[in-house]
Order: sequence, then C-alpha cells, then structure tokens
Amino acid sequence: MNIVCMEPLGVPRSYIDELAAPLVAAGHSFTYHESKETDEEKLSERIKDANILMLANQPLSAGLIRRCPGLKMLDIAFTGTDHVGLEAARERGLTVCNAAGYSTNAVAELTFGLAIAVCRNIVPLDGRARSGGSKDGLIGFELCGKTFGIIGTGAIGSKVASLALAFGCKVLAYSRTVKPELEAAGVDFVSLEEVLRKADFLSLHVPLTAATAGLIDARRLALMKPTAVLINTARGGVVDNAALAAALNAGRLSGAGIDVFEKEPPLALDHPLCSAKNTVLTPHVAFASQEALKERARIVFKNIDAYLKGRPVNLVK
Repeated sequence: MNIVCMEPLGVPRSYIDELAAPLVAAGHSFTYHESKETDEEKLSERIKDANILMLANQPLSAGLIRRCPGLKMLDIAFTGTDHVGLEAARERGLTVCNAAGYSTNAVAELTFGLAIAVCRNIVPLDGRARSGGSKDGLIGFELCGKTFGIIGTGAIGSKVASLALAFGCKVLAYSRTVKPELEAAGVDFVSLEEVLRKADFLSLHVPLTAATAGLIDARRLALMKPTAVLINTARGGVVDNAALAAALNAGRLSGAGIDVFEKEPPLALDHPLCSAKNTVLTPHVAFASQEALKERARIVFKNIDAYLKGRPVNLVK
C-alpha cells in the first residue's frame, strides 16, 4: 500500500518514523509531508497516488478525493469530519476512520481555561500588570456555586461535566442521550431551552451537522442571562458568531471564550468576534496539547494496522 500523510501531525518526526516503521518493514511505502499545501492543484499532486491517505484538520474536498483513483482508506487524525468530502468517500466505498477520543482531556481543560480567563478577566489584568496598573474595575466572579450548562454529553461533554462538578457548580445538560452515570454524579438532564435560560456558563460539545449548524443563533442567545458566559470548543458553525458578537457588544451576554470559528484560523481582522467585548479567543488549539497530539498519531497508525488486518476500527459512518 502507498500510505501518504498529506500534512504534519504536530509531533516530532522521530515519533512518526517510530510509528511508521512496522508498516515500512512490512513492505508498504510511507510518505510524510511536513508542511501543509493549500494550493489545490499541488495538493492533488501530493495525494493522487495514495491508497491510504492520512490527514488532520486540513480541508479535503470531495473533488480532491475523486481525483485519487487508487484511494481505499481515509485516516482522519481528528474527531470532527465535516472538513472532509465524505459524500465522495461514500460514493467510492472508501473506509473512513477517525481518531475520536484523543483530545478529551485537552479540550475539557481548555474549556475551563477559557471560562476562568473570561470570568476572572485574566487577559485585561495581564495588560494592567504589565503597564503598572491595578485590578480596579476588573473584579471578576467565581465558577463555584454557578450553574454550568453543557450541550452535548459525548466523551468531551461528559469530562467537562465532571470537572464542573469538581469546581462546585450545579450542572445542567442537554443531549440526545441521557447518561445514567452522569445523573448519578449529580448532572441534571433538561431541555435545551432550560439549559439556555438557567446557565451562568454555557459550554458547547456537539459535532457540526445539519441539525446543529447555527444551533446557537440570535433567538437562542436572547434566552440566556445577560450575566452568562458562552464557551465554544466544539465547532465554529454551531454558533452564529455575528449574533454572538452583537449580543456581547450590546451587554446582552457577559462574555465568551471561543476556540473555533466558521473557518480555520488565522481569522480575518474584521471578524466580528475580534472586536467583541469581554471575549477571549484562541486559534483552534483546544485539541492541541503535546499529550493529545501524540495520542492522535498513535491512534491513526493503529487505524491503518487494523484496516490492513481486515478489522477496521474507529469507523466513520
């Protein structure tokens, strides 16, 4: 098999070589590209002969997939798959695998990093401290005792729920599936509207699908408390970010911590959230801890090994 990794996976090359060694020893070829290629024609040339194609979060269109005649497997080093032309993969009958679960701890921890940064004014206070200023006018508030709302209780949402309980929060959740283990731990599953109305912090943990696109729009933002903080470490398209910026600037929402956007960063300087009040932005880094990236690489090589043995794992439907 000709195995091609079309973009870097964020770990040392020596680790990639260690993971790839058994495949090479078994007679497969492996090509690892250490930079992204954003020109579509050049990217097509890079991947056209692949039988197994590895990628992370770089978009891979249906058109590009159709230009790879020998392709048999897509191995996505990411949890979300909305950046991949899955319709073409289904047309071709390709095996598609992902790396779900690799970043659970990393995303959950950044969720609280953003929440604390917003509610304790860490970014503006850093500026004050560096310029000889004081805390005057920037006294924040605590997580403890607040209502922490979670939309989506998959692996990451469940981890966030457990951390919110540890912070002393009352936790409300809305999800397609009620999880008895979370209920037993003290999480209350309620309607989406009730989470929106009652949450002091609202954290999003759903994939981007036709059902969740624009889920948090102007109408639903209007249901939230003006003192509430919105955290999005899920997918950018789940939120109407223009409506969110308008709510923040009008004082209809207290703050926001945002790691994901409609398109991959870098952001346009005129993006509405860049000038929104009391907002902490990070350039899609929640998944990217050293530990998570190493686990991600391990999983995608395991996916290839399982596929070659005829027992594929981590299948994307």
